[in-house]
Amino acid sequence: MGDLVRRLADAPERAAILLDVDGVLAPIVLRPEDARVPDETRAEVERLAARYAVVACVSGRTSADAERLVGVPGVVYLGSHGLELAPEAEEWRGRMHRFASGVDWPVEDKGLTVSFHYRGLPDEEAARAQLEQVAEDARAQGLLARFGRKVLELRPPIQADKGTAVQALLTDRGLRRALYIGDDTTDLDGFRGLDGLELGIRVAASSPEGPPELREAADLVVDGTDGALELLRSL
Repeated sequence: MGDLVRRLADAPERAAILLDVDGVLAPIVLRPEDARVPDETRAEVERLAARYAVVACVSGRTSADAERLVGVPGVVYLGSHGLELAPEAEEWRGRMHRFASGVDWPVEDKGLTVSFHYRGLPDEEAARAQLEQVAEDARAQGLLARFGRKVLELRPPIQADKGTAVQALLTDRGLRRALYIGDDTTDLDGFRGLDGLELGIRVAASSPEGPPELREAADLVVDGTDGALELLRSL
């Protein structure tokens, strides 16, 4: 794997660095609105943005919120799991929010997606069981429901995700080399966005609560946000 990373780093003008935000750049916290990117991590992202053909943050947050959190000029921000690039997602916004408003649970409104968190609740196991029923009801309404790191996310049932966003960006920039770092279930889509490249490196920022499927699909596994920062420093 070291050889692959060196190949990428030896020709940065031909490559993209693609980064999830929460769990990769910003440590996971109890409340998403309290997340922050450490200054040393922000400095590395800024350095890479000046070195590589493109650096992009591929986030479940809106692009505006990801840009606010990361705060590095010159970075491309791909938000809402790529749904912002799909006009048809807007057709589902009203239906999704009407469903969410009927759920007796605090909701994180991300515009084109909504999330229900259960991190830090007194009985997380019971909370997850309750949200399993919410997920079932949402699917019956035609929505996509997907669990991540102690969160249930609902989204429109369209063919747009982190993978399609990555593919669109790489195609637009004419790039055939990329490294993607993710930490959660939706980053499996981001990994898929590297399929068919001349050089694609899939990196899992691992944690005890992260999905084992991500580690299995990765070319390289690092230890959470600290491991991600160490890898960024090597690029």
